[in-house]
Amino acid sequence: MKVTLKIWRQPDAASPGAMQTYELDQVSEDMSFLEMLDVLNEQLNDRGEDPVAFDSDCREGICGMCGVMINGQAHGPEVTTTCQLHMRSFKDGDEIVVEPWRADAFPVLKDLVVDRGALDRIIQAGGFISANTGSAPEANSAPVARDKALRAFNVAACIGCGACVAACPNGSASLFLGAKITHLGELPQGQPERYSRVVDMVAQHDHEGFGGCTNIGECTAACPKEIPLDVISQLNKDLRTALVHGR
Repeated sequence: MKVTLKIWRQPDAASPGAMQTYELDQVSEDMSFLEMLDVLNEQLNDRGEDPVAFDSDCREGICGMCGVMINGQAHGPEVTTTCQLHMRSFKDGDEIVVEPWRADAFPVLKDLVVDRGALDRIIQAGGFISANTGSAPEANSAPVARDKALRAFNVAACIGCGACVAACPNGSASLFLGAKITHLGELPQGQPERYSRVVDMVAQHDHEGFGGCTNIGECTAACPKEIPLDVISQLNKDLRTALVHGR
């Protein structure tokens, strides 16, 4: 198949960027989207041109590094990560627009690569538990109700890719934040810091320049791990409790 690629090119964080157009032929429908970009970069290298910079690591839908906007959708037309999106999702002759995540809190470093360190700093602000050092505790020493364990397990699937931020018209990271708050808040190990955690993480979220949540729902629609919207409700509930009781 043949595709036309319109890709955002930006040499560095301080320079202006622009869309550039590339024609790519003999693209296999079995290629992943990133493999298709690899083929493009091989051709650019052969011509002595600067290859397109993009993030990737595991290429198995686990690490969350690979996110880009494809035709205006976070990760593209399928509910999956960019590395697990295959070219069979497109048609011969399609024009594909590829851009980096668009959010004030995610400054572009080069081409399709953005700095998502803001999400790491949110985790550093409170995404941890207090635990004594030493040998691992016995597995059943802290009983957890089945429904709470399942919910914690399901929301812990968040890989921090930033698709929720890129898809949100407000540039909010509330789905990411809600997933982390809910994950630890459902477990007994997370109770000692439960309310100080939510206050500190929300403060860091706002400090990083993320927008506020207005419950539009684009975040969960774009999430490759299908994190439910109700984690934001849990986030708000814990935050209200913390502020009312001065915790």
